Amino acid sequence: MRLAFMGTPEFAVPSLSALIESGSHEIVSVVTQPDKPQGRGMHLQAPPVKEAALRCGLKVIQPPTLRDNSGMRDLLATAGIDAAIVVAYGKMIPEAWLSIPRFGFINIHASLLPEFRGAAPINRAIMAGQSTTGISIMQIDAAMDSGPVFMQASTPIGDEEDATSLSGRLSIMGAEKLIEVLSLMENGLIHPSPQDHSRATYAPMLRKEEGEIDWTQDLATVCNMIRGLVPWPCAYTYLHGKMLKIMRASCEPAVTGHAPGTLLKDRKVIRIACRNGYVHPLVLQMEGKKAIGCDAFSCGVQTNQAILGR
Repeated sequence: MRLAFMGTPEFAVPSLSALIESGSHEIVSVVTQPDKPQGRGMHLQAPPVKEAALRCGLKVIQPPTLRDNSGMRDLLATAGIDAAIVVAYGKMIPEAWLSIPRFGFINIHASLLPEFRGAAPINRAIMAGQSTTGISIMQIDAAMDSGPVFMQASTPIGDEEDATSLSGRLSIMGAEKLIEVLSLMENGLIHPSPQDHSRATYAPMLRKEEGEIDWTQDLATVCNMIRGLVPWPCAYTYLHGKMLKIMRASCEPAVTGHAPGTLLKDRKVIRIACRNGYVHPLVLQMEGKKAIGCDAFSCGVQTNQAILGR
């Protein structure tokens, strides 16, 4: 089939690569978001999808917006594409565009729809303490992630798995199922099934302030935050007035005997008390510093006991 591919972050790269490697489809163009300034020097950084596409000699388009973009619409309309593949592109597709390709716009969504519709399904599933998630190959309609579903695949969420590692696994699962769906679609052997909208739950975009840890919460909630909020915004607290990010940790259920938010140092071991146990930070990052392991961090802790928080 003749395809347009729309995607932006690393999550979308395996799907683009799978389409190229299959040899069964022609990718007419790759649409991704504009380069953005990043890092301390605020140098322009190309999206991972753009870098992958250029390595393969594909045409890349980076429209600043799709809304009222008649040029982009006309380009899709005259390209004779059979389907537009959308993987974490990051912008809503205008409703008037949805009927342009013969098979419409096909999306890989990182949840078992109708659960966790929205921008952050992987993070929200972990933060909610879910034990299972998956991917859905769906047809985009006018509403957010509400279109009919062609195929789903589920996978367990590991007890210590974080959003970064889970995203990597789901991106590969999605790529594999996409190739399967396109083959069936091309031969008229698959049709999408409507979602049960009464069961819908939502996964809104993450906000930085959601990362602040409330140490009075139970241990599972705190640990799920730490796992679910990497790589951004990361779960964080404050030590001596400076932000302290906790990027990886293990959990110890226990009767603590300490006030929530108490940081305890025993040689090179750091523990932080919450309502019903201790968080053992494994990777931490103090404001203005690089991320380091617990052993190195403990060397800079001058007291055996401190209270975390604003």
